[in-house]
Amino acid sequence: MLAEKSQKLLRTIVQRYIAEGQPVASARLAADGVTMSPAAIRSVMAELEDQGFLKSPHTSAGRIPTEKAYRLFVDTLTELRPLTDKDLNFLSDLFSPDMSAVELVQSASGRLSELTHLTGLVTIPKSSQLKLKQIEFVQLSQGRVLAILVLNDHEVENRVLYLDQSYSEIELKEISNFLNHHYAGMRLTTIRSELIRSMTGDRQQMGELMRRTLDVADQLFETESHGDFVVAGQENLLDVDQAERLQDLRGLFKAFTLKGDILHVLDRCMESEGIKLFIGQESGYDLLGECSLITSPYQVEGERVGVLGVIGPTRMAYDRIIPIVDATARMMTAAMDVSEH
Repeated sequence: MLAEKSQKLLRTIVQRYIAEGQPVASARLAADGVTMSPAAIRSVMAELEDQGFLKSPHTSAGRIPTEKAYRLFVDTLTELRPLTDKDLNFLSDLFSPDMSAVELVQSASGRLSELTHLTGLVTIPKSSQLKLKQIEFVQLSQGRVLAILVLNDHEVENRVLYLDQSYSEIELKEISNFLNHHYAGMRLTTIRSELIRSMTGDRQQMGELMRRTLDVADQLFETESHGDFVVAGQENLLDVDQAERLQDLRGLFKAFTLKGDILHVLDRCMESEGIKLFIGQESGYDLLGECSLITSPYQVEGERVGVLGVIGPTRMAYDRIIPIVDATARMMTAAMDVSEH
């Protein structure tokens, strides 16, 4: 634990650096009215540097916070700022019950970026978390069938099935009628578990229609989509003072394009309820080493189905950004629940 005077000075240094982006020198702190003597300020700053809370850039006599300092600042040294009415109105206007899940995701990502001046990230709900409204099949060629799934009231997903057995248009219509009659309104994960339960019975006792349905459904529901996310405001990451960071940012932009590593981090965030914050190397990915990621999951009917958040430099206004991410997740949850009904 840091002594009280060390905590106060560290909080001042972090706040000053976040606001101005320039290394903080002891002379500046003394001139700005910190209630410590210049010698005491220099002594405490030296102790903070020895303890890993401050570091000295090569080109300046001042000090800047480390990841360790940001973590202590967020956890114990700062108070979160409540959103203004203007911010709340700006966020609430982005959600409409007539929007599809993808449209809600795109809107949330854009508004997060606009409001925070950082990069907004929102994952699209995995298809397994959505409800089946209707399904139809179209015969493509020998052994190939196009499954058209209408999910919730808005989403349409197409899947090509490669079947060992060929079915006529009439047989495919019978299968779709059976699935629509028995499983419409259920989540895809629920449908899959119900079908697996049915498969444990004696197939010899099943009717021909049930066997055909199970043959098709075995492949149709065997996997869920790999997931995706919408990103907005990547250009905000270019608003940096240090040219040497541009190489790191090129790698991060590539990660946005390839999506794999980013999705893995976001999936980890969905495992936690509420705000999740990775500062610099805490994420375990070198590409995020100079960045902070603030996320919160959003829900449908009490179940976490996706994650939204922002990514930006470690020098960000955490006291303002965290409440924005939290409020957006709550509004997204409310909008998704309305969209489901």
